Amino acid sequence: MKKYGFGVDIGGTTCKIGLFHTTGEIVEKWEIPTNTQEQGKNILTDIAASLNQKFSQKGIDREEIEGIGIGLPGPVRADGVVPVCVNLGWKDINVSQEMQKLMDGMRAEAGNDANVAALGEMWQGGGKGCKNVVMVTLGTGVGGGIIIDGKIVSGSNGAGGEIGHITVNPHETISCNCGRRGCLEQYASATGITRLANEYLAKEHQKSLLDEEEISAKSVFDAYKQKDAAAEEIVEKFARILGSALSNIACVADPEVFVIGGGVSKAGKPLLDAVEKYYRRAAFSSCKDTRFALASLGNDAGIYGCVKLILE
Repeated sequence: MKKYGFGVDIGGTTCKIGLFHTTGEIVEKWEIPTNTQEQGKNILTDIAASLNQKFSQKGIDREEIEGIGIGLPGPVRADGVVPVCVNLGWKDINVSQEMQKLMDGMRAEAGNDANVAALGEMWQGGGKGCKNVVMVTLGTGVGGGIIIDGKIVSGSNGAGGEIGHITVNPHETISCNCGRRGCLEQYASATGITRLANEYLAKEHQKSLLDEEEISAKSVFDAYKQKDAAAEEIVEKFARILGSALSNIACVADPEVFVIGGGVSKAGKPLLDAVEKYYRRAAFSSCKDTRFALASLGNDAGIYGCVKLILE
């Protein structure tokens, strides 16, 4: 009998939902609004209604559904409890139990959105074929997910994989969004790269393509690909910081592959090559051959990973 699973990636604005075969093929995906009114008390109810409607519409029996995996924008403990999720208005909610009640006992599992995205990339994306994966998401911030032996490392407080808040510069004077200073996110995110570029361009420098551009991570990498000297210096600094940080992560997690995703990763192979160069210079000898790959599932990584949650 063919089996199915639901993946639900809850964001602050919309919930992305996917119906999958348990072999990894997506059957259909759709979105519903995230109703954050009244501390988000109706979010799970709305999701349950959408799931029930979908499998009825598809003529799928409940016995054919393995369960529901849920990704959330906040820490999730191993027991399924969300201590706090500011974007949704939640506090101390056991999401797995609540969803099981709403779905009349159907199995439900929950995880942090970055962690389930890493799980999705391990299962069907850039880390396919590997069981030990570290995913690095370079977007507005720096997110991450650590997978060891095919399992998410969430830690005792659900904060496992928060690699964007590793301290890489103890002398930093500007605060990170988390309130600390010198976090990786301040240098390796899209906003961090923009900051590095603006700092560089504020000093005396030879003429650059960036002098005529609105500065962004994209414009920096576009100029880098054209061998612009200023862009090369900016990217080299970014790559040195990120590559060194990943070499430290490798000493703890020892992954088979680092999967790089997020908007900044659209720079492609030149970004990977730059980071990998500095990683290999800094890496512990046993970890020097760790592979680097680009994420390949895009915004669907979360729903893929949510389904993988229920197949363990």
